Amino acid sequence: MRVYLACTVRGDRGTITTARHIHDCLVRLGHEVLTSHLLADDVDTAEDRLGDRDVFLRDLGWVEAADAIVAEASGSSYGVGFEVGYTLGRASTTGQRVLVLYDASRRGAVSRLISGMSDPRAHVLAYQSAADIDAFLEQHLGPV
Repeated sequence: MRVYLACTVRGDRGTITTARHIHDCLVRLGHEVLTSHLLADDVDTAEDRLGDRDVFLRDLGWVEAADAIVAEASGSSYGVGFEVGYTLGRASTTGQRVLVLYDASRRGAVSRLISGMSDPRAHVLAYQSAADIDAFLEQHLGPV
């Protein structure tokens, strides 16, 4: 399964270690992660070389090509919210899966549009540990 892993690039990167864990879990489960490059420490500099329009077109193409979007949404990020909303808005016709994870200890800083999401096409996890993340991903995406 092709997975678009969404995480903040220009916002709060305080949960990048968790995003890397999510990536590694997805790979262990046999999934192809289209956005592994977002986990690099210098990702913003690398994206600057492409330019805003090229990043938008490339990423939108990947969002549309993905079977699922998995979003680490603990940090403030317009991009992650856009990617989740765009995918969710099309999910009834595309069949794409939407999984959103955020650090339970940061609930007060997470948009209520994320923490309160109750759309039947999406699954949300307020995680407390790496084990929570692993179990959630296995339950909803399983091994390939």
